[in-house]
Amino acid sequence: MQRTAIAALCALLAGCAGQPALTDYTVNSGAQRSSAQQALSFDHADLSLRIDPDSRSLRGDATLTFSAGAPLDSIELDLDRNLPIDAITVDGQPLAADRWRNPDGKLTIALPPRLEPGRQVRVRVTYHGEPHVAKRAPWDGGFVWARTPDGKPWVASAVEGEGCDLFWPCIDHPMGKPKVVDEHITVPAPLVAAGNGVAMGMTEANGWRTWHWRAKYPSTYGIAINVGPYEVLSGEYRSRYGNTIPLRFWYLPQNKAHAQDLFSEFPKMLDFFESTIGPYPFADEKMGVVETPHKGMEHQTINAYGNKYVKTPYGYDDLLQHEFAHEWFGNQLTNADWDDMWLHEGLGSYMQPLYMQYLHGDQEYFAALMQQRAGIRNKAPLVSGKHKREEDVYDLKRGGPGGDIYSKGSLVLHTLRGLIGDDAFFRAVRELVYGTPDPRPGNFSPRYATTPDFIAIVQRASGRDLGWFFQAYMYQAGLPELVATRRGDTLDLAWKTAAPTPFPMPLDVRVDGRIVTLPMADGHGSIALPPYATVTLDPHSKILRREKRFEVFQRYQERTQKQAKPLG
Repeated sequence: MQRTAIAALCALLAGCAGQPALTDYTVNSGAQRSSAQQALSFDHADLSLRIDPDSRSLRGDATLTFSAGAPLDSIELDLDRNLPIDAITVDGQPLAADRWRNPDGKLTIALPPRLEPGRQVRVRVTYHGEPHVAKRAPWDGGFVWARTPDGKPWVASAVEGEGCDLFWPCIDHPMGKPKVVDEHITVPAPLVAAGNGVAMGMTEANGWRTWHWRAKYPSTYGIAINVGPYEVLSGEYRSRYGNTIPLRFWYLPQNKAHAQDLFSEFPKMLDFFESTIGPYPFADEKMGVVETPHKGMEHQTINAYGNKYVKTPYGYDDLLQHEFAHEWFGNQLTNADWDDMWLHEGLGSYMQPLYMQYLHGDQEYFAALMQQRAGIRNKAPLVSGKHKREEDVYDLKRGGPGGDIYSKGSLVLHTLRGLIGDDAFFRAVRELVYGTPDPRPGNFSPRYATTPDFIAIVQRASGRDLGWFFQAYMYQAGLPELVATRRGDTLDLAWKTAAPTPFPMPLDVRVDGRIVTLPMADGHGSIALPPYATVTLDPHSKILRREKRFEVFQRYQERTQKQAKPLG
């Protein structure tokens, strides 16, 4: 899911959606966890949410169970201060109002007795209010209150940038996942609430329906509200790993024919990911998709889909495929810090050229890579090596890499694959995702990782020291540049990096139709040229490098965009 700096600015401005402004703490997901939060193991979240489309409001009742790894005198959670708290209890005992505070969205709850290591505590928070409304979901976070074409309520949440604290008390950090979440979503009958994980049943009383869902280790922003007059398509996928995966697609009734066509793509996408990466991580729950009034989002086992059933010239729905990739890169594998967000988006984006190669062959693979290459900006390194909040990564004005975590991340992976070979590359990706190079259903669980983790795995899988590669591509903004100098009948070639740092990247050169591979061991190489020789550097497009033609094209794009803006 791509985001812009406008989203954060909009959320901070009072009245942006006719609501009180979010605090800086709430609008910026991923603030460093306090020592008190790091000492908690989040065992269970039991969420009861009553969604009222007419008043655009919710009533929340969250019972959260934690275990302590260190002595604690308080529990620290995250919850938008614009959702008033009605009451808090700890292990069933009501707390006086002066025992908790929530001035800026960090909810601090004083515990009656100290919580000792190894002990559990159950905190219940009841609250209500109008959740923050997204102006342009999913690029800015919040609730979307819409109507279907025939006027029925259609509600969705999309909170990646601002975080789970926009509608439930949580630990708004990538490493804040609960082990289990129960969702009880109450909506006016006959509306449907499609949720994360496994359907546990539905009850109806007094004109309201309560839908119960249960999910294991859901990503914090992957817990989602999806309410509408849905119908559902159901099926099964028999995996190459011997298990059977439930398939579900909740869609608006008027789109049934389109929905059936999209549903038919599910098995092929599953086969691609399972054959390329490994087992679908949530096979004992479902592969779920729900039609939404916003573009899309990688909500765990209930991916939001609002692409209006558009197909690309490549013959597939690229948004569905990208969001589904996040079941592996985002939900099964989660970055330990937003600074490592390229692990989600770079790997997720590389799955699209790979899918084209799987479906149609090399032409579409390189065509998809070329589209991505044209968008790389190189304004900041992909990884800083420091803690980042979400918008610190997505916002170029804050010094983040922005969209490069998608496109540049993808091209770096293409280059790495060419350097170390398919066997080592895909073994490394599997180990990164599952924690084992031989994943099977039941022998892995969701995990966290960092860029250094990935580097270590790649070096182990390839048996090579590749620090120079990652230094150049991850920790420097500018791309390596190939400097070619003609000296009589000799072509001298040299790699130049921004830092500068070593870059011994082997290079293919085509001379009059013959391929010569230069080892470039010290970053330099030379080749003798016959008279009138035709020369092509890197003829099979293996290496991501600086090429000024892309910069010229981007400047042209910027000029035409400025000229197209209306006056006034």
